[in-house]
Amino acid sequence: MAAGFGGYVTATAAAGELVVQPRMGFGDVAAMRAGLLATKRARAATAGTITVDSYTRVGDLGSAAAALASGAALNGYPLVSHGVVVNRALLHGVRDDGFPVQVRHGSANPVRIFEALLDAGLDATEGGPVSYCLPYSRIPLSQAVDHWARGCELLVARGQEEGREPHLETFGGCVLGQLCPPGQLVALSVLEGLFFQAHGLRDISLSYAQQTSPEQDVEAVLALRALAEEFLSGVRWHVVVYAYMGVYPETPRGAAALLTSAAELAVRTGAERLIVKTEAESQRIPTIEENVAALELAGRAARAARPAAPPPPSTDSQVYAEARRLIEATLELHEDVGRALLRAFKLGYLDIPYCLHPDNRGAARSRIDADGRLLWADVGALPLDDLAERHRLRPVGSAELLHALHYVQRRFDGLA
Repeated sequence: MAAGFGGYVTATAAAGELVVQPRMGFGDVAAMRAGLLATKRARAATAGTITVDSYTRVGDLGSAAAALASGAALNGYPLVSHGVVVNRALLHGVRDDGFPVQVRHGSANPVRIFEALLDAGLDATEGGPVSYCLPYSRIPLSQAVDHWARGCELLVARGQEEGREPHLETFGGCVLGQLCPPGQLVALSVLEGLFFQAHGLRDISLSYAQQTSPEQDVEAVLALRALAEEFLSGVRWHVVVYAYMGVYPETPRGAAALLTSAAELAVRTGAERLIVKTEAESQRIPTIEENVAALELAGRAARAARPAAPPPPSTDSQVYAEARRLIEATLELHEDVGRALLRAFKLGYLDIPYCLHPDNRGAARSRIDADGRLLWADVGALPLDDLAERHRLRPVGSAELLHALHYVQRRFDGLA
C-alpha cells in the first residue's frame, strides 16, 4: 500500500522536521484551492487541511447546498455538497506524495463525510466517537459510537480495495480544548486510538492540546508516547500537538509567543506534527496569508528548538499515573472498546469538566494552581481519589472559573 498521510509525517519527522498544519476551510472552491497551494508553498514542512463547514458537520446537507446555490458564505468547505467531480478538480495538481491533505470536520456522524473524502481520492481525517460527540453534538453517545464504528470500517474497506492506508487522528486529547486535566486528555486520546484499532485502522495519530503549564504539557506528551507504546502495538502511530485551543491572546506578540511555545513543546517531546493557530484567532477567521505566516513561524521555532534527541517516553509523572488509571478502569468494563467507553461515561469513570452533554455526568471539576498546572478540583466518580488527594480537592466558583478560562490569554498578552 502507498505510504499515505502517516507515512509522510513519519518520514518527515525522521528527517528532522516538524510537520505543521493549519485549520483551513473555505466554502469557495477557488479560495480553498488557493489556501491549499499557499500551504504547500510555505517555507516549512506542511500538510494540507480541508475543514468542512458547520452545516456539513451536523448533517444538514440541504442548508449547505442552499448556501452554495445562493452564493452565501460558509465557514468551511462543503465537501459532500460540492461532489466528487469538483472535489477531484480541487485537489488536482495539489495533493501528492510530498503534500498530503487531511479532512477535518467535527462530526458525531462522519459516514457521509468519509464517503466523500474517499471518493475525492483522500485517505486522511480525524475525530472520534467521544471527542466529536460530547463537545459538539447532542446526539446520544451510543449513537456516536455506532456511527464511528461504521465510519472506521468504511475507511478500512475502501483503503484495502484501493491500495491505500487510511489515516485517522483521534481528537480525544483536545476535548473541549481547555480546562480538562491532561491525564484525562491523554487517556481519551489512547482510548479513541484503541477504538480505531479495534475497527481495523493500522495508521493513526494521537492528539494532545497545549494547556496552561509548559512543564505539565511536557509530562503529558511524554506520558502519551509511553502509553501508546504500551497499548497500541501493531499500528503505526504518531503524536500531534495542538496550539492552545482556548481563549487566545489578543496581541500579535502574545499570539506569536504562544504558538512558538507550542512548536517548542512538540519538538522537545518528540511529537511529529503540530496544528497551528494564527494571531487573528481572538478576532476572526484568519486569512490565507495569516495561516501561512503562522506555519512559517512554527517551522522556524521548531528548527530553533530541536534538541539533539528528544527525551524518551516517560512513566514518571502524575499525568501518566492518572491517564493509565483511567485507561485501565475503562477497559475493564467491557472487552469491546466502544461499549467500555459508554459504560465509563455512565458510571462517571470518564467525566469531562464543564461539558454539558446529557451523557456526561458533569460532576468532575478542574482548577489551575498557583504554578499554572491544570489539576482536579473535584474528581466526581473518576477512579482517581488516591492520586488526586495531593491536589487538595475543593469547590470552584464562577469567578475562579472565569479567571481560569482567560489564564493563558492574560499570561501571554502580558509579554507585550
